[in-house]
Amino acid sequence: MGVLLSLSTISRHSSGLPLAAVLLLAALLAGCGPKTVNVQGQFPKPLMDPLPLKIGIWYPEDFRTHEFYDEAKSRSESDWVVETGPAQVKMWDTVLAGMFRELVHMPARPGPKQMSPVVNAVLIPHVDELQYAIPKQTNVKVYEIWMRYRFELVTTGGDPIAEWKMPAYGKTPTAFLQSDQEAVNLAAVMALRDAGANFITSFPQLPAVRDFLESRNQTVGARYADDRQFVGARYAGDRAQSALLQGRADRSESVGARYAGDRAQSALLQGAGGGKS
Repeated sequence: MGVLLSLSTISRHSSGLPLAAVLLLAALLAGCGPKTVNVQGQFPKPLMDPLPLKIGIWYPEDFRTHEFYDEAKSRSESDWVVETGPAQVKMWDTVLAGMFRELVHMPARPGPKQMSPVVNAVLIPHVDELQYAIPKQTNVKVYEIWMRYRFELVTTGGDPIAEWKMPAYGKTPTAFLQSDQEAVNLAAVMALRDAGANFITSFPQLPAVRDFLESRNQTVGARYADDRQFVGARYAGDRAQSALLQGRADRSESVGARYAGDRAQSALLQGAGGGKS
């Protein structure tokens, strides 16, 4: 970090120096601090039908606090510190919440004997690399940023499901900004948005992810078929029991009717016998 000294402070300790030398020293001290950008921006929620997954997300410490440091190559340049961690978390929370049926923040990295929430899978993102390009013309504030992500998709026990890398690119869309920091910030926001769009389109197409989704669909389909068979068997049993009860009722009615007929016939014969005597 640069040392901040006022011009009056320099003057008190440099009374023997010419004014021009004092001003030059102040300019050099003012320029030795790094240019810092804490990336901030808005990230829209994706408009799509969510995938039928309850997905967990675990942000490693180096991801949540990610920053890029670039040391100046010459005295005419400045050191750069680009802090992307909070913006990364904000963007991925927004994208994943719109992409999946439910998003759950994991309390720790999944692993054996880990008490984790019940989810279908856990996503773990990493930023493996970040590069930026300085404008060739100093009066044109157009920066470019490249990022390379690495993703892990694991079970709640930490077993791997898939692992892949993904690029992202952002460029300052206008050259008419007030400062270099604004230009770098906007380029980083554009790179983050590109990462979100790229993830949405590529995730279901990855072979390992596609196999995982198909196995999930088969499991859900088999469970649905079992439920249907159970309901069907119970329905068939209810019908059989109903038919059995109905049969018993019919037989009772038949026996009752026959018994009533026998009693009537017996009474008729009894009456006829009494008339003869």
